[in-house]
Parts: sequence; C-alpha cells; structure tokens
Amino acid sequence: MVLWLVAIGVGVAFALVQYGWRRPPFGRAPLVAATLRLMGVSLIVAVLLNAPVAPERPPALWAALDASQSMTRGDSSLWRAGLDSLRSAHADSQFVFGDSARAAPKAPVSGDLGSTVRPVIDRAASSGHGLLVITDGEVDDPDAMSSLPAGSRVVVLARRPAADAAVTAVDAPEAVVAGDSTAIRVAVSAGGSSTGPGSVGLLLDGRAIGNQRLDPLAPFSSRTIDFRVPIDGPPGPGLLQVVASVPGDVETRNDTLSVAIDRSASASAVFASTSPDPDARYAIAVLRGALAIPTRGFFRVAPNAWRLDGALTPVPEQEVRHALHDAPIAVLQGDTSFFGPPLSATTGPVALLAPGRDTSGEWYAAEADDSPLAATLAGIQWDSLAPLSVSGREPAGTWRAVEVRQARSGSPRTIIVGSESPRRVVVVAASGLWRWTVRGGVSADAFTAIWGGIFDWLAAERADRRSAVPDASSFRAGQPIRWRRGSATDTVVTVTLRRRNGPSRVDSLTLRFGPGTNVVESPPVGPGVYDVSVKGGVSLLAVNGASELLPRVPAIQSGAVRGGQLAGSDARIRTLPWIYIVIVVALCAEWLVRRQVGLR
Repeated sequence: MVLWLVAIGVGVAFALVQYGWRRPPFGRAPLVAATLRLMGVSLIVAVLLNAPVAPERPPALWAALDASQSMTRGDSSLWRAGLDSLRSAHADSQFVFGDSARAAPKAPVSGDLGSTVRPVIDRAASSGHGLLVITDGEVDDPDAMSSLPAGSRVVVLARRPAADAAVTAVDAPEAVVAGDSTAIRVAVSAGGSSTGPGSVGLLLDGRAIGNQRLDPLAPFSSRTIDFRVPIDGPPGPGLLQVVASVPGDVETRNDTLSVAIDRSASASAVFASTSPDPDARYAIAVLRGALAIPTRGFFRVAPNAWRLDGALTPVPEQEVRHALHDAPIAVLQGDTSFFGPPLSATTGPVALLAPGRDTSGEWYAAEADDSPLAATLAGIQWDSLAPLSVSGREPAGTWRAVEVRQARSGSPRTIIVGSESPRRVVVVAASGLWRWTVRGGVSADAFTAIWGGIFDWLAAERADRRSAVPDASSFRAGQPIRWRRGSATDTVVTVTLRRRNGPSRVDSLTLRFGPGTNVVESPPVGPGVYDVSVKGGVSLLAVNGASELLPRVPAIQSGAVRGGQLAGSDARIRTLPWIYIVIVVALCAEWLVRRQVGLR
C-alpha cells in the first residue's frame, strides 16, 4: 500500500505542475488531460517500485520427507509416522530426500544411503515456497537448514528409545604376516537408549579368534576395545569380522563390521629403528595399511632392549640381526650403522633413514627430480607440505629424488637419493615427514607416495604383483570404491567382482590410472563381501551397511523458520504485461487531448 501511495502522490504532483495553474476556458478537456497524466505517471512510478497488485498471501507450502535408511533403523514406526505427517500436511507439492531430492511417489519407500537435505531446500527457495521438512534429525548437512525460506517448518520425529549397539570402526592392519600377534582396535557406539552388558567378538574367515566383554553404554556414548590376536591361516586374503552382541538390540544390521586383511607367509619388509620416533611409527603404518605390505618392525627402546612393534614383546638383538639379514627389503632408521655397514647387515635392498639434525631452520620440500621415483611423485602438491628437519650433510647417490629449500627460498638440498650398485639402496636424509600424514588429504597422500615409490624401486616392482587392489580394508554402502594401483606399468586394469553368499553373478569394471595417478574411484556397490580378481592375483572387497544405519545424535530440532518475506509471495506489477500497454495508451491519449485544445 505504501508503494502505491508514493506512486499516486508523484502522479498528482506531476498533474498539478502541468495543469493546476490553468483556468477552465477550454471546458473539461484540461481535467481529462490531467487525469490521464496522473494515471500514466503513477503507473510508471509503480512499475519502477514494483508495487504489489494483489493482497499479500503466503505461497503454497511444500513438504519433504527424509527417505534415508535411518528412518527404518530399529523398526518402521518412525517411517510410518513420517508418512502420516506427509499426508496430513496437504502440501501443494510433496518430495522425498536422501541421496537426492525428487517428487514423492504414491508409495514412498525408505532406502536412501545418505541424508542430504540441501537439494530440496534449494529447490523450494528458488521457487518461493516454504518447506515442511519431516526427518529424524540425522541429516548429513545440518548447516543447510539455515537456508530454509521464511515460513518453513521442521518436524523432527522422536525415535522410540531402544537398545542399539553398533560397531562403528575397526582399526586393523591391511597386511600381516601369518601367525603374528596383531593389534586390533574396535569402536562400539550406542543409540538413544542405554544398553546392558554384552560382548564383542572377532571372527577370521568365520572362525572365532577373540572375545571381550562390552560394558553397559550410556545413550549416544562410544567405547573402544583393544584386541591382540594371532592372525593365522593360509597366505592370501582373509575376512575379519567384528560382531557386537547386546541383549535387546533392536537393529542387527549395524552389529557386524567386516574388513579385508591380507596374510603373507613371511614379511616383505623388516623395519628396525634404533631411535623410534613418529617417522618410524607412521612409516610402518603406511607400509602395512595404505601399501598393504606385510612388515615386521623392531624398536630399540634402551641399550640392549629391543621390542617387537605392536606387541612390544622383548626381542633378542640377535633375532633382529637375523631378521634384517634375511629380509626381502630392509629399512634401517636412526643409527644406520648400528649393526655395522648397512650392506653387510642385510643381503637385500635397503632403505636408510637418517634423522635430520640441522638446526639452521625449517626446510620445505620443493620439487621432484628426474629419478626412478618420478612417476610416483608426479602428482604431489609440494607447496602444501609441512616443514622438515634435514641432516647436516647431503647424501650421495647416483640419482636424486626430492629437493628441499630452506624457508622455501634458499639453496636446494637433496634429501632422498638412491643407487643401484652393488645393490639397490635409498637414503632419506630428513625427519619430520610424519607431519604430512597428520595433516591428512594431499599431504598424507604425499607421504604414502614417497614410501610407495621407494618400496617399488627397492623391490624392482612391488612384491604384490596385483595390478590394483582396494585402497581401504572396508567401505560403506553408498561410498565410491577407491582402488590403488599395484604396478606403475599398469594403467588400464580390468577388475572382476564376484559376490559371496549372493546371487551367482560376476561383474567387471575397467580402471584407468592417468599419469601420476595412483588412486582412482569406481561407483558404489551394494553391501556384501566380494572376491576381486585382477591381473596378478586376487583380493577381497568388504562393503558394509550404509552409515545411515549407525546411531547418531539428531543434528537439528523441530520448529518454525522465521525471517523476511518469501520471494514470490505476492503478485507484483512488473509481472503484468498489459500494464505497459495501459501506460502507453494513457500518455498517448493525454497528448491527443492537449492537441485538441491547442496545448503543446
């Protein structure tokens, strides 16, 4: 109304300026012309202000129902309540969301592997509609709720309290030496109700290898349980399963978590450190995990005191010497001459890690030189890496792999070199590379790439001859499957998947590794255990239930969304095409009347 008063006021002012001083010798013609001027100017101003042309009314409300699997976790009562709320809303348009936003079918089903609400919010906001969101509150992007249009409402359905204990994570090495005692850490979480005492068991290829008591859990609490068990069995892939058992558990689909593990008859690498530090710990973790290399580690914790990595059981120094001497690949960290000349302490290829002792400042990795490691290091973003400590003396070798610069701008110094005669040797004259792993992302990938390149070259192609293997021991349904290249010579890999305990069906896919690319992704596959066949061998792919099946605290709450007026909530004058014709007709009619009475 205010906009129209302003427009009419401007129109009256123009009409008075043009005609208010005239006497009426010409009859009523000036009055008609003034009226036409008032109409034309008022409409022009109204268009400029985009004044409303109808009473303001809220737009029709849309409704969206969460169709993720979490809506049926435990039982279907929450999903039925959501369907009832959707029907009773009598919304102008109905949608479901989860993996995507889409129009609700006549009989919606709950089965999406994700719970993303932003697409349906964006759809409603762009159309100028308020949105009724019906969900259990366990959405993947709760920050998107701040984008809800004004006039929207959120209905968070209350889940019926019930006991639910879920295995949420398993930390186990991807590659082990058969018979070795292996540390396995398990995380178990509770739902919205406390649980009674239960148990957590370990199965290896269906055979029980460990069991521990699970103490009662408070609502939405978590607990970790540490196991140390021997991983026996024939060399090759094995299936490790963790099973949580709690009386009265209402959701059995999240009680078991499966991971793939590779067993080897002997260690492919022996790591001996005379001065254990984070570099040693993270290097062994990468060898066993990301690179899936069966590794034995030995740490010297005091004079004449050696410990086996993981179990930390005492080991005689003579056993360490024997293991190094017979190792397919040996890694010496710290005092690399502790066992005498390195080439005398071992008969195979060797990597020497000399901790940095230069205190002149921070050194940053700058670039990769032309070396046998160049292909593996090609994709590293050097400017994103943490600083290093370098050795006081630059190592010598027949090829140079990585250069560093002091404060990024100083003179270059090489920290990784190698030589091939009399046998393959790599020297890493720096420490602090573990900081790259802590940062995660591309920095962690750089740490893995360096170790992968070193090991590939020392072994004259990795002992694992498989052209590609899964990049993790387990995945969740709905997640893309990451594949790690085995050999640098394999750029196009054909993978065959055969699901265990399922329909007799064989699927195949083709992986393409570009230059400098060691990891690629393929589309998600359904939950299950898959036997994987590639050129060079076999492996296991373990795909567990979607993360929607895991209990979590609702991230949003019920309530109305307040704010400004919705776009498109009332009709505006600019949307009426005929109004422009009325303006032109009024101004033309005024001109004709003025000409008729002799005015210019």
